[in-house]
Amino acid sequence: MEFSGRVPTRRLGPGGPEVPVFALGSWNIWDRMEAPDRLALIERAVEVGSAFFDVAYYNTGPHAEASRTDLLFGEAIREAGLARSDYRLCGKLWLWEYPRTGFAGQMDESLERIGRGGADVGAFDTVVVGDFMGGIDIARVVRDVQAEIDRGSFSSWGVNNWPAAALQLALDTAAAEGLTPPSFAQLKYGLVRRSVAEGEFYGRWFAEGALALQASDAFEGGILVGKLSPARKIGADVGGIRERIVAAYPRVAGIAASFDATPAQLGIAFCLANPATANVLFGASSVRQFDDNLGAVALLDRVGAERLREATADLWLDREVRADGVWAPPEAS
Repeated sequence: MEFSGRVPTRRLGPGGPEVPVFALGSWNIWDRMEAPDRLALIERAVEVGSAFFDVAYYNTGPHAEASRTDLLFGEAIREAGLARSDYRLCGKLWLWEYPRTGFAGQMDESLERIGRGGADVGAFDTVVVGDFMGGIDIARVVRDVQAEIDRGSFSSWGVNNWPAAALQLALDTAAAEGLTPPSFAQLKYGLVRRSVAEGEFYGRWFAEGALALQASDAFEGGILVGKLSPARKIGADVGGIRERIVAAYPRVAGIAASFDATPAQLGIAFCLANPATANVLFGASSVRQFDDNLGAVALLDRVGAERLREATADLWLDREVRADGVWAPPEAS
């Protein structure tokens, strides 16, 4: 049944913007699609009130891929004829070469690349700072982020898979110096990976309302929607549980079928069943995939959060994995 309503919204943490519960990612996405498909997907997202795009220039560390995904996104936005008020835009600030490569230069380059496609984006609504690197001066990061907020590059920010101690230092620095604190954390979270977001470290911030959760990699690179041997680069296998995740897919599919839903709908609905989740970041490379994902809203409404969590309790596979948010680099599968 085609989704005909509007995607609900939630606030992306204290001080963050009101955003749709779905966010469309760009890593290995826009550059896997043909131009008409990119345009159709963006137009569909706008139509249902889900035009929140996470767009980055992948050019450092393990992401030094010479990717054109951000350029292609800019072309599609221009082709769609969208006004800047029609969509939300989340950027990335990378720590791989920081502080040698500063935040101002990164922002200017990222915005220029999107604009090269003809999209007049002006600024990001928010940004994610990551990936975390050891030895980073966290207090300096918070001050440099504030400088970009003051410069008008964006108005709020979040962190990507930071260790809990580093995030606490960022929050403490912001409080002590009157700076803008991070309002959300983008974490690997879903049916099989819950320990960071629901554990003692990040869980307390979410419970207190100090941060919102942006769930990412909920499908484990496609494994949890049936792509059991992904051919493209996917996220890190924190804790070395990927073989167990592959083996768990039949159970995921069976639970989804019991609710007359698809595995993708089950995975997203599970994330949204957590009240800390502001939105779920996923990659969709077709309107068909996107529309299937939209069905997660109806599934959650129909089944309810408590029943969804009860039915999927045994899928929590990283219970024993270190849960302070320590990040590991992406890997080729």
